[in-house]
Amino acid sequence: MRLPGSQRVRLATAGARAETAGALTRQPAGERSRSYAFHALLLLTISLAVLGLAILLIDAFIEGLPRFGLDLFTEGTSSLPEQSGFLNAILGTLLVIGGVIVMTVPLGVGAAIYLEEYADKDRWWNRAIELNVQNLAAVPSIVYGILGLAFIVRGPLDVGFVVLAGSITLSLLVLPTVIIAAREAIRAVPSSIREGSLALGATRWQTVRRQILPASVPGIATGVILAISRAIGETAPLLLVGAAVFVSFNPSGFFDGYTVLPVQIFTYFSRAQDEYIVLAAAGIIVMLALLIAMNSFAIWLRNRYEQKW
Repeated sequence: MRLPGSQRVRLATAGARAETAGALTRQPAGERSRSYAFHALLLLTISLAVLGLAILLIDAFIEGLPRFGLDLFTEGTSSLPEQSGFLNAILGTLLVIGGVIVMTVPLGVGAAIYLEEYADKDRWWNRAIELNVQNLAAVPSIVYGILGLAFIVRGPLDVGFVVLAGSITLSLLVLPTVIIAAREAIRAVPSSIREGSLALGATRWQTVRRQILPASVPGIATGVILAISRAIGETAPLLLVGAAVFVSFNPSGFFDGYTVLPVQIFTYFSRAQDEYIVLAAAGIIVMLALLIAMNSFAIWLRNRYEQKW
């Protein structure tokens, strides 16, 4: 009696699972003990990391919640802590991060497409590009701040201590992360999609634009989320490229002076008065709210274009 194809697949899957379970039970007792111990160690380290983060967030919420209110979003910096808000820093952060997105996404995705779809792996310059991208992802952020001060704020570009300098510096900082994530997303698209498109007469660029890029949007969006999350929390490089510790005006463009939320929170924490400590804790809540709002939109965009293979 010949079984239908679906039943044969289910029987084969069940047989493979049973064989795997049997192989695990046939392992020596010492190997099973080491496996369980390693698994427990991983769970313990993850639990400690999550617990430490939860303690910090709970402490910030408890300390900053009495000061949290709408005035934090509508009032600017003031010499009086009870009248101070984060409007200047919020606008500066949005401008800086907006510039980062505009510069990083096209460059990162374009570099990933070139390295995955067009680059000849036998050419030395392509191998050098891949090596440098992977190495730059691990460079400390302060190095990018020094680079931005030497070549962007001053030096060849000489744009000064303005929003654009901060955007370019942070773009250089997170660009390797976007490139690596975009390459992984493009690589995850099944080769049959490429082969089918080319077999139907499409050119390489048409295949990339109409098939590969739409299918890799969720992975690329994930990389952009990680990059933007890192950029929002950076302080050290922005202190070197012009993020002021006290700004009493709202930036209106990329060539204005600015401050950002992490710098403003750091400034309030460094003051002696208890009122500024509470205000800084409330600023952490503001920054988390801004980060969650931006990431939620990116996650929605990723889920909308997600495809199952």
